[in-house]
Amino acid sequence: MSTHLAPSSAGTRRLSLVTPSGSPTLGNLLGALRPLVAGQDAHDCFVGVSDLHALTDGHDPRLLRERSRDLAALLLAVGLERSTLFVQSRVPAHRQLAFLLECVASSGELGRMIQFKQRRRADGSSRAALLTYPVLMAADILLYRPDQVPVGDDQRQHVELARDLAVRFNRTYGEVFTVPEIVVAPAGARVMDLQRPTSKMSKSSTDLSGVVGLLDPPDVVRRKIARAVTDSDTGPTAVRADRAAKPGVTNLLDVLVACGGSAEGIGTYGALKRAVTDAVVAVLEPVQRRHADLLADPARLHAAYDAGQERCRGVTAPVLAAAEAAMGL
Repeated sequence: MSTHLAPSSAGTRRLSLVTPSGSPTLGNLLGALRPLVAGQDAHDCFVGVSDLHALTDGHDPRLLRERSRDLAALLLAVGLERSTLFVQSRVPAHRQLAFLLECVASSGELGRMIQFKQRRRADGSSRAALLTYPVLMAADILLYRPDQVPVGDDQRQHVELARDLAVRFNRTYGEVFTVPEIVVAPAGARVMDLQRPTSKMSKSSTDLSGVVGLLDPPDVVRRKIARAVTDSDTGPTAVRADRAAKPGVTNLLDVLVACGGSAEGIGTYGALKRAVTDAVVAVLEPVQRRHADLLADPARLHAAYDAGQERCRGVTAPVLAAAEAAMGL
């Protein structure tokens, strides 16, 4: 999930955006989606499919629509039915406010964004949208007037930009935006790539042999876990957690526990992999079943998102109107 922001207003409002740039993984489920599900009764949660963010790279329109639909169904299938669900492009205020904030941002500060610099070094050139999309992310946040933004290290720079733009806008045009406080995001389960256990499992990986997708059938899950990297240790204490010396084994143990299994009595890597497979399949099966049911009943899926998008438009319209009025529009 290339974008994951979770603002909360006075401890009650949270917003998370998930980009449909690939199929969500087991790591996304355990590290990000489960905490969202757990928090939706204590907070007013807005969870969106950030399809606009997927436009910053070359893309196939048909594939984007398909991935957006699959992701929308997955968000509902994992248990987010008590959240306000929406597709970002269906809430016009997101891109409308983004342009207003582009009129406040400078090209210099956008050019210093780490992701833009990395892509430019790698490719030599990029779409202009990759330069400006951090402003869209700022609009995503500021539209909901959060007091706090829990954030991980990979998105901290973007939230700092949102703060800077809010301060600059308020100083130049008048008080419109809440300047959010950055807080450390609560840590979810960290799942590593099964083939590269020192790297985080990612849906954008070019090699998916070590990535368990939420929609992978049981035989594919079994094959990927069976081929997971471990080590050559065969002693009586081979199955133990040691992130420095045994990253592959430690990752499998973490996955097992996060999926509700137990490592007690497991003495071999083969037994560990079988236990992990059983636990993962047991977690994924109900999600996959609900996902298939939703795709077979698109009216139910559309109803959930239509209601969510209507609420989002009601929440964001006054903020956009205030920004427009402040700028003289």
